[in-house]
Amino acid sequence: MSDAPRPKSNTAKAQDTLRDMIFAGDLMPGSTYLEAELAALLGMSRTPVREAALRLEAQGLLEVRPRHGVRINAIAPEDMDEIYEILTELEGLCAEKAADGNHSPVEVEALETAMLHMDQALKDEDREAWAAADEEFHSALIRLGHNKRAEMICAMYNDQVRRARAVTLWLRPLPTESNAAHRAVCDAILRCDPEAAGRLHREHRREARRLLTDLLRHHGLRHV
Repeated sequence: MSDAPRPKSNTAKAQDTLRDMIFAGDLMPGSTYLEAELAALLGMSRTPVREAALRLEAQGLLEVRPRHGVRINAIAPEDMDEIYEILTELEGLCAEKAADGNHSPVEVEALETAMLHMDQALKDEDREAWAAADEEFHSALIRLGHNKRAEMICAMYNDQVRRARAVTLWLRPLPTESNAAHRAVCDAILRCDPEAAGRLHREHRREARRLLTDLLRHHGLRHV
């Protein structure tokens, strides 16, 4: 029996492409597209594009409006406030569980590797590489929590955070303090201190929430 991965369906391909275009800003927040326009843009029929749009609607990235096409959702500071409130608690819980010592060396290595990538990106002043490494760190941290439902919820909301972060990435200062906060969380996990790991990570997420929502409000990046 072949172990080769099954090829992606057209719906999955459309979903990935549309998500990438939203994150890259090729499909701007507040803009509206007919299904036929998106299908032509992707070189596909309308059926997989429609199905992909419904999946992305469930993730909060767009709104499917019958007979009126697809509207790319705005990046609202109020939405980010609510999303960060949820992520702060869930990721704080994951940090606490990660520090209980019930993890494999490979899982911990993934966290430390992400930290090294973040440090190198900061040294190079490469903001895009830093954003990728930051996402790598948070994903590794959530996996260390060993809670599949928390992983699913965080993955759904982190898609929206990643989109807002892409918009504000060049407006914020170099993330020196963010790297220091990540290192403090990592060290607490390595010394198996759940109280410190949870507290430090929640403090870091609250500061990230304040910075991102302030940038969205100050620069008028809601795009309604």
